[in-house]
Amino acid sequence: MRKKEKMQELKAPVKERIMPEYGEEIISLIRGNSVPLVMKERLEDYHEQDIAEILDCLSLNDRKKLYRVLDADMLSAVLEHCQEDDAGGYLNEIDLEKIPKVIECMETDSAVKVLRQLSSEKRSFIMDLLSTDARNSISLTSSFTDDEIGSMMTSNFILIHKGLSIKEAMSSLISQAAAKDNISTIFVADDNGLYMGAIDLKDLITARQGDSMEELIINSFPYVYANESVDDCLENLKDYSESSVPVLDNGNRILGVITSQTLIQATDEALGEDYAMLAGLTAQEDLEEPLGKSLKKRLPWLLILLCLGLVVSSVVGVFERVVSQLTIIMAFQSLVLDMAGNTGTQSLAVTVRVLSSEGLSFKQKIELLCKEMRVGLCNGAILGSMSVLLVGLFIFLSKGESLVFAFSVSGCIGLSLMMAMLFSSASGTLIPMLFKKIGVDPAVASGPLITTVNDLVAVVCYYGLSWYFLLHLMHF
Repeated sequence: MRKKEKMQELKAPVKERIMPEYGEEIISLIRGNSVPLVMKERLEDYHEQDIAEILDCLSLNDRKKLYRVLDADMLSAVLEHCQEDDAGGYLNEIDLEKIPKVIECMETDSAVKVLRQLSSEKRSFIMDLLSTDARNSISLTSSFTDDEIGSMMTSNFILIHKGLSIKEAMSSLISQAAAKDNISTIFVADDNGLYMGAIDLKDLITARQGDSMEELIINSFPYVYANESVDDCLENLKDYSESSVPVLDNGNRILGVITSQTLIQATDEALGEDYAMLAGLTAQEDLEEPLGKSLKKRLPWLLILLCLGLVVSSVVGVFERVVSQLTIIMAFQSLVLDMAGNTGTQSLAVTVRVLSSEGLSFKQKIELLCKEMRVGLCNGAILGSMSVLLVGLFIFLSKGESLVFAFSVSGCIGLSLMMAMLFSSASGTLIPMLFKKIGVDPAVASGPLITTVNDLVAVVCYYGLSWYFLLHLMHF
């Protein structure tokens, strides 16, 4: 598969690229009367991303005109900058005889994703028209599930044999570069096809005729196995800055490579999914998503939270006697619950971040738990002390109650606040750890879930202490 990456200087200054007129320039050019050759040359002054952004603003006839003007190489690059669903729709509009050429110019992983948007009949027909190498590459990549890193690999890489001389290696590179453009890193295999390492293009170019190939091979170059999970691979590769990383089969033979662009896109998607989960969604949403799909993503967690909310309400009902005799404490319930929820969400954010970026040992997890509990306890002690003073003065001055009653209630609130924040920090740390242990994404321990759990903890602490100290001991 080949993808032409154009990094030409644009005619317009960089600042003008963000202006609305920039898209208008491209649209006016497409709708103009320039002959196809001139139009193509002028469109090449724009980056494919800019052309992709205006496709939706064009009429069907304008888009078909564009498809005919652009060659397969540039058209494939434009489609690769579109969303998958949109790219599939645009591909359907292209003349059938041109589609195979466009697919062959795309990166393998992108071609697989776009072809999945087509009907099975049309997809099979197009596959039959592809070259043998392209068809085999697409079939191999599509054989992996979306959760496996092999689904993101491309066959756009250079592979040479270990036993070649420097001159022979250069000749092999030149012969392959006509069909491949990811040439900054060259991968090496032995006579049996086993992966041996990588060579930097600069090192090969500057090598002398008498140098040994083995001296140029980087044996510690990072690699992944095709059936490894995407999340694990992203975690392992995030600290490397390689333009491409080889993907091996279980027999240690190189199947393809993961490009840096693909890694960035995958990381962005993973972060988006985690953000959605932290918001209590089962998946990401977009602006134009249908109502039914949005409901399907949001309802599952809301139903769970509804059940937990009923539990919280039931616990409040258990302390009905406390509420009936000390109605003033109802005014400060939200203070304790809100602070507990906020503390738990902070601990959740820290824990999810640490769990997603580091492989923690059991000892390190205990240290993280203790640290978060210490933070929660200290914050609770500080805020609880402030609450004792401020709430006590408020009750004494505005409600006309005695100092003993005012500061007994505020003392109970302050102690409840400290305990609730301590336990909330613990739950905000332990719940994502538990999810990680059972193989569930820690981000599923979403903000709404932690908040509801912490509401339950805070209610028990607040009303339990109010019953024991204010009713049982103080007899108010």
